[in-house]
Amino acid sequence: MEVSADSVKELREKTGAGFMDCKKALAESAGDVEKAIDYLRKKGVAAAAKKSSRAAADGAVGAYVHPGGKIGVLLEINCETDFVARNAEFQTLLKDVAMQIAAANPRFVRREDVSAEEFDREKAIYRQQALDSSKPEKIVDKIVEGKMERFYSEVCLLEQPFIKDPDRKISDLINDAIARLGENILVRRFARYQLGEGTSAKE
Repeated sequence: MEVSADSVKELREKTGAGFMDCKKALAESAGDVEKAIDYLRKKGVAAAAKKSSRAAADGAVGAYVHPGGKIGVLLEINCETDFVARNAEFQTLLKDVAMQIAAANPRFVRREDVSAEEFDREKAIYRQQALDSSKPEKIVDKIVEGKMERFYSEVCLLEQPFIKDPDRKISDLINDAIARLGENILVRRFARYQLGEGTSAKE
């Protein structure tokens, strides 16, 4: 079918995808912009892993102050180009993640940021708890593994359930943005300030 230039422009503005990708998506979706967005999203999700190895040297720093002025967040999210950094969807992502940090108070960006010492300490505590509750030795490891996953979901930003949609993790939010915007996107670092408490800054 014939795809209008206005539809291609609208889709590009909403997704940041390339001209030819938008044109193909609209053709596959009979000119329906929302269906074309879903088409690009599905296509992008498959390619998100490939994009993760690309350099993300651009991006933006966002700030969020919770109503009442007692909690504030500074957050840096990186992408590949200034074009995407200025995209409305990227800016919405920045705000959503900053709100997540304000509400859920993560201590790390990703599980790899947890130090070996803290990992070993938490694991030892969970193992001792399992043993003290007279659990059979053969299932202790599975219990400890499950508790470590819960630990990560509480303290690591990317592992946390999204406050606006608990069925999705923050990592899902990032992958969704990668799919829609067509660039590698990563959370670089954040600092969370709470009135009367020490600063929580992570990189």
